Amino acid sequence: MIVFHITSPETGIACELQQKIDQLTKPKGSLGALETVAMQIGLIQQTLSPVLQQPVNIIFAADHGIADENVSKSPKEVTRQMISNFLNGGAGVCFLARQHGFRLIVVDAGVDYDFPPDLRIIHRKIRKGTRNFLHGPAMRASEMELAMQYGADIVTECHEGGSNIISFGEMGIANTAASSMWMTCLADMPLAACVGAGSGLDGEGVRHKQEILQAALDKYKGDRSVLDVMRYFGGYEMVMAVGGMLRAAELKMTILVDGFIMTNCVLAASKLYPEVLPYCIYGHCAGEAGHKKLLEALHATPLLHLGLRLGEGTGAICAYPVVSSAVRMINEMHSFSKASVTKYF
Repeated sequence: MIVFHITSPETGIACELQQKIDQLTKPKGSLGALETVAMQIGLIQQTLSPVLQQPVNIIFAADHGIADENVSKSPKEVTRQMISNFLNGGAGVCFLARQHGFRLIVVDAGVDYDFPPDLRIIHRKIRKGTRNFLHGPAMRASEMELAMQYGADIVTECHEGGSNIISFGEMGIANTAASSMWMTCLADMPLAACVGAGSGLDGEGVRHKQEILQAALDKYKGDRSVLDVMRYFGGYEMVMAVGGMLRAAELKMTILVDGFIMTNCVLAASKLYPEVLPYCIYGHCAGEAGHKKLLEALHATPLLHLGLRLGEGTGAICAYPVVSSAVRMINEMHSFSKASVTKYF
């Protein structure tokens, strides 16, 4: 298994950062979350004047064997169809990436389809979809290890290209089902609290989904270790995202976290390496059931509450202007002394 060398940001600069923020021409604490984010990025980058460079959003795409149990409203072929939509610039994440200057990378992590080799995606297919975890492990240990390595390597390439802030998205029908299994096992919450509508199931559909997932959980005889849960219930795109997040933290990049699925990937990553957490900024609280509880379990405060539940990295990119504003605040606002303003608090 790939080994990461992640260290939490040094805190020696924290007092200077706080002093700089407090000396800006505003009442102390009056810019709320912007001040918190500026402090966090300053610590990540170990500077009083942080910068954001070449933001990237990586979409990992893969199919899930559990989709055969009708736990999603969307058919499995939507995964490959959406890849074409990403490449043609027509998906939700595409207009947001254009608006906010994100480079968009699409990775075939395990889609049940043969894409042309010259397609403008990164070809890292592990297998044509995971196995159905109702009947056994979704993937082999060797497949999980390879997915972690692929995810890490792609982030390394982004970093070498000049990026210091990165977000992750996913595409894979039934990946909310896999995420619910990670959440119930790794956050030690009742399955019912972790299961939601996904791409639009009605009440009966959610009940069926929960019944299937409960049956799979009842059959599971593993040790509930992080790696075993990831292997047994996960998707290739999810494991690649975990590897990507851990490498990003190792490289001291800022990680913008998207919704329910990507927050579960943070959960898994943090169970392996708790030091990943200080590098994570949570973009939003998704409309998917369970995300609010998962954020609370991670002691995470999301920047936005827009009712989003699309995935793809959309919520993370939506939050980027807030992060950018935090960096502009600490760099562009004048201090009381520079502006010749009397402190008024």
